Amino acid sequence: MSEARTVSLFRNGRNQAVRIPVEFELPGDEAVMRKEGDKLIIEPKRKKTLLEVLDAMEPLEEDFPPRDEGLLPMREIDL
Repeated sequence: MSEARTVSLFRNGRNQAVRIPVEFELPGDEAVMRKEGDKLIIEPKRKKTLLEVLDAMEPLEEDFPPRDEGLLPMREIDL
């Protein structure tokens, strides 16, 4: 874990903000913030996995069109 460091707090409109030193910069442009007791924890927002995205999707209610329409019938092949 990194060493602790004193940082500056300031007002940005009605919000309180903190200057994050370069050695503590987070990747991306979004973060998740939560409070645990008197501690404020800021973590990079992790990207959803493909399985999480698919799990959140609503099922399709429409039928798929027939794929074989207009194709010649399959022929037997001996291997």
